[in-house]
Amino acid sequence: MAGKASTRIGVLALQGAFREHRQLLAALGAEVREVRLPGDLAGLDGVILPGGESTTMARLLTEYALWEPLRAFHAAGGALWGTCAGAILLAHSVLGAPPQFGGRQDSLGLLDVTVQRNAFGRQINSFTDALPVRGLDTPFPAVFIRAPAFVKVGVGCTVLATARDQAVMVRQDRVLATAFHPELTGDTRLHAYFLEDVVQNKVVNK
Repeated sequence: MAGKASTRIGVLALQGAFREHRQLLAALGAEVREVRLPGDLAGLDGVILPGGESTTMARLLTEYALWEPLRAFHAAGGALWGTCAGAILLAHSVLGAPPQFGGRQDSLGLLDVTVQRNAFGRQINSFTDALPVRGLDTPFPAVFIRAPAFVKVGVGCTVLATARDQAVMVRQDRVLATAFHPELTGDTRLHAYFLEDVVQNKVVNK
């Protein structure tokens, strides 16, 4: 696969902070496309599922018939990165779905984790943490807004960062998930990691 200057990345643009992801990817020289329909996935190397409201995003994935195309994209070798709400959509199991959904939330099931919605509290409990991340020389300024946490992590996943004794960044081969919002920081290091390591499927050092 080509280097990051010619890497083609899609950003799911149904709801949430997709514009901020676009800006950071463009700053790194990636070719960026907004994804709204299944045909938008053609020719991409990776797709980012942004932060937003996970139940709304799940409803829109159904409305725009994107569930199976995203699974097929991954099965064919595409990389995925979910941030906050996007991370919830990647998980095998989701805890804390609203009562009106019967305690159940649809997800792609591509990441062997159980994710707890709103693990750190409500909007008023939002915080920023200088987060040590495996592979980074200095902490990352992680923004947590109604953030989830990965409360159960399968043997195939690697935990790359923890906050308040909870796993908040995990990777499983070509799938990356962060419980926080790196797109709101202006710090491009995690986007560079996605382009250079996850899309390329470089082995994580255990």
